[in-house]
Amino acid sequence: MMGTRGTMMHGVAGGLIAGLLLLAATPARAESPAEQISSFRLKHGEVRVVRDSTLDRIAMDQAKAMAGKDDLSHDALGPFNRRVAPAGAGRAAENIAYGYDNFEKTLGQWIDSSGHRKNLLLHNASRVGIASAKNASGKRTYWAMVIAGDYEPKGKRNKDKEPLVAVKREAAPASKPKSTNCHVKLLGLCI
Repeated sequence: MMGTRGTMMHGVAGGLIAGLLLLAATPARAESPAEQISSFRLKHGEVRVVRDSTLDRIAMDQAKAMAGKDDLSHDALGPFNRRVAPAGAGRAAENIAYGYDNFEKTLGQWIDSSGHRKNLLLHNASRVGIASAKNASGKRTYWAMVIAGDYEPKGKRNKDKEPLVAVKREAAPASKPKSTNCHVKLLGLCI
């Protein structure tokens, strides 16, 4: 009697142990790039970021441009200010890299670099776009990350603390003296 029941119990216990070993050997679901960035940001007192389709597109265009030219350059597709304008962000920053095929190692490079780290910790950033592209030979992977936050109310900005996006405007050509530009002067206003 003990033989059948003992064998059955032994089989159940063996199956349970095998299942637990298999579960322990199965890697946990890897965090997405946005989750990895958010984890880093949360450890340093900043808020979580979520993927944004507009920023993903901007990052993908940049990664493809760098891969196409096989050149690591923030200007591979034009000035950052112009490229990020469709995101409607009040502040934005970009990190680029090449070399690693996976995001975790690329993120490690950025964390270890003070300038890239500062961008990852962009104050009050809420959105991120991440992309990679391989060069023509398929041997080099280029990465681009764009992180952005919304406009801050006036008076809240600390100019020395955060990298900001600024739009360069062309100065108006020097013309006639002010008095000749005035067609009608009303209550001290030049019209």
